[in-house]
Amino acid sequence: MEADHRAPRLYVDDDLKPECTLTLSRDHSHYLLNVMRCRTGTVVRLFNGRDGEWAAELLETSRKQADLVLRRLMRPQVPLGRISWLFAPLKQARLDYMVQKAVEMGVASLQPVLTQHTMVQRLNLDRMRANAIEAAEQCHLLAIPAILPEMKLDKALAELPQGTILVFCDEGADLASPIEALKAVPADRPVAVLIGPEGGFSEKERQSLLNYAGVIRLSLGPRIMRADTAAVAALTLVQAVCGDLA
Repeated sequence: MEADHRAPRLYVDDDLKPECTLTLSRDHSHYLLNVMRCRTGTVVRLFNGRDGEWAAELLETSRKQADLVLRRLMRPQVPLGRISWLFAPLKQARLDYMVQKAVEMGVASLQPVLTQHTMVQRLNLDRMRANAIEAAEQCHLLAIPAILPEMKLDKALAELPQGTILVFCDEGADLASPIEALKAVPADRPVAVLIGPEGGFSEKERQSLLNYAGVIRLSLGPRIMRADTAAVAALTLVQAVCGDLA
């Protein structure tokens, strides 16, 4: 049995192991049987963020329930990278976009932070997770980043793992090469990338960030970007210099 990139791909919570049989959820069953119009024998790719990616075969089904049997491991599990992403929440449509792109860029966790100028104070974490899963399914990722509850900026900084390098995307930084700045990141340290709110950080917040041990101020050039655009630009730079694109 062969599987290719055209095969339907689903994230599931179940453990994945050879020849085990899974009964899919109602939503997944509907997707396979009624949207994709899959039939008995169709190959489906499954992953759960723990056991790698598996090729499964669709068994004879009812109109509302899909059963699959796992046939072979296609890709072993690999760990998420060392890059976490801290961001001030945005309004829903732009937040959806930003979450999807951050997941595609390979972040290990998503940490919403509340600042003085944050416009959105409460988040739908289930919606964030659904967007993360959809991005992982479509982009052939093997894991879903941790979706963390929102917290105030000072607490988020205090809870970063010891030794974390904070990449602070700072509109006030000198217009220097971001690539040269990122070359100072040690290869063995976790990295947190921080994107601020649309209104920028308060002066008190900026001072806290600049006083953080291990902070790197990153200029994104002469243009003022929207937060969702800045996230993609910053994560691309970080992955290219100190991530899995290096």
